[in-house]
Formats: sequence, C-alpha cells, structure tokens
Amino acid sequence: MASFCSLTLILISIFAFSISIANSKTLKRDVKALNEIKASLGWRVVYAWIGDDPCGDGDLPPWSGVTCSTQGDYRVVTELEVYAVSIVGPFPIAVTNLLDLTRLDLHNNKLTGPIPPQIGRLRRLRMLNLRWNKLQDVLPPEIGELKRLTHLSLSFNNFKGEIPRELANLPELRYLYLQENRFTGRVPAELGTLQNLRHLDVGNNHLVGTIRELIRIEGGFPVLRNLYLNNNYLTGGIPAQLANLTNLEILYLSYNKMSGAIPTALAHIPKLTYLYLDHNQFSGRIPDAFYKHPFLKELYIEGNAFRPGVNPIGVHKVLELSDTDFLV
Repeated sequence: MASFCSLTLILISIFAFSISIANSKTLKRDVKALNEIKASLGWRVVYAWIGDDPCGDGDLPPWSGVTCSTQGDYRVVTELEVYAVSIVGPFPIAVTNLLDLTRLDLHNNKLTGPIPPQIGRLRRLRMLNLRWNKLQDVLPPEIGELKRLTHLSLSFNNFKGEIPRELANLPELRYLYLQENRFTGRVPAELGTLQNLRHLDVGNNHLVGTIRELIRIEGGFPVLRNLYLNNNYLTGGIPAQLANLTNLEILYLSYNKMSGAIPTALAHIPKLTYLYLDHNQFSGRIPDAFYKHPFLKELYIEGNAFRPGVNPIGVHKVLELSDTDFLV
C-alpha cells in the first residue's frame, strides 16, 4: 500500500511538472532573439520553425534545433543546433542575446564575416561549434570570457591574425580546434596553463615559432593527449622537455621546417601512439627506443634527412576525430 502511494505521488509530481512546463511562458528576450534569427535565415530552417514561440506553443512543438528548459515561471533557450542547412549570411548577432545558451552549434553552413565581440555575453556556453563555415577576420578576445566553455571548434574557416591569448582564460576548455584557417604568429604558450586541455589542433595555418617556445611554461599542458602542429612554418628542433607531456598520444609535426635530431626522451612518453615527423628537415638516426615502444603504432619519417636505413613504423594515415569524439 505504501509503495502504491509513493508511486501515485511520483506520477502526480511528474504530471504537475509537465503542466507547469506547458503553462510556462518563454522569456520574451529569447522569443525576440529567435524570431530575429528566423527572419535572417534561409528557407531550409524557416520552414521547420512554425509559430512565434521557439519553445513550442499549445499544440506546436519546439522549433527544430531549439532546446528549452524551465527556470522559475519561464522557459529559456539553452541549446541552439542548426547545422548543415546551408545558412547564408553573417553570423546572426541576435544569438548573443540568448544568455542562457549552453550549446551553440552552427557548423557546416555558409556563415560569413567575423564573430561579433558580443559573443562574450554567452557566459553559460559550454560548447561552441562553428566549423566548416566561411567566417573570417580576427577572433574577438571576448571569447576568453566564456569561462564555462569545454569545447571550441572554429576549424575550416578563414580566420586570420594571431590566436588570441585570451583563450588561456578558459579554465574548463578540453578540446580546441583551430585547424584549416589563416592564423599567423605563434601559438600562445599561455595555452599550456589550461589544466583540462586534452586536444589542441592548430594544423594547416601560417604559424611560426618553435616547440620550445610553446612549452616554455613549467608544468604546462598537464593532460594534453593530442597535439597537432602540422602544415605550418615551425622551425627549430624537438626539445627533450617535450617528454614532460606524459599524457601525449598523438604528436603531429608533418610539413613544417623543423630540424635536428630526434631526442630519445620522446620515446619515454608512456602512451605515445602516433608520431608524425614527415616532410621536415630532421636528420641523424631514430633512437632504438622508438622501435621498442609498446604503444607506438605509427612513426612516419618521409621527406627528411635521416641516415640511410632509418625505417618508419606502420602505414601513414590522416587522423581525424569524429563528431562523437568532439562531444566526449
């Protein structure tokens, strides 16, 4: 009897909660912002956005790609995912009025122009995915105000200028994708202070500098697993201190202008799995320790000045993370 009463109370609570959600009004700020976005988007999105309330109204469901939650007496928009629908035009600045957003995914569209500095208003944002667009100009330093951000993907755009040091102000950041842009200058060493950064990809840009400069902060990059520096203009050698990044699994240095010998210390990184050194100016021999490494699956060395008889390990392949990996 007691268990039946408990079940009844639970069902009543769920029903009451459902009624409260249904009766809640969407915050006018969010309704206004989403309708402004709706007015600026192409038909591919608009045809699925029916009604005036993005969180749903009466018999109308929430707009496709819009997720809402209840806060007190109101509903607010917490997620906006509108991707791969050929949105054309500038970044919709009205998005920056959705102050409760935790997730913003506009990837694989045709957005142009810069990211507005107002992006810094989205203080609750945890995931920002704008890859595969045509965005350009410099990154606004205001991105460094998104203190809760864990995933940032700006790859495959036309961003230029230096990578802002303000990215080092994101204490929760785990994944940073900046590849396939037009960034210049050096990779900020300050990124090494990010205690949660697992993946850093700045490949296929116009970056200069050395690895020694990048890892100059003692104790930097404590949990970094994947470091992609490929297809840039990096110079200098591989410092033995790189072995202090004991969690490294992927080190991608292909197509730079690096030189010198490969330090034995690098072979002491416990879980190093993929090491790409190809198309640089490295010389000398590969220490035997690499060929005895228990985890090393691939060592790619083509296009260098190594001594005759130096052999690769495995078969070279391009390593790309899937969307699932991005969401971990």
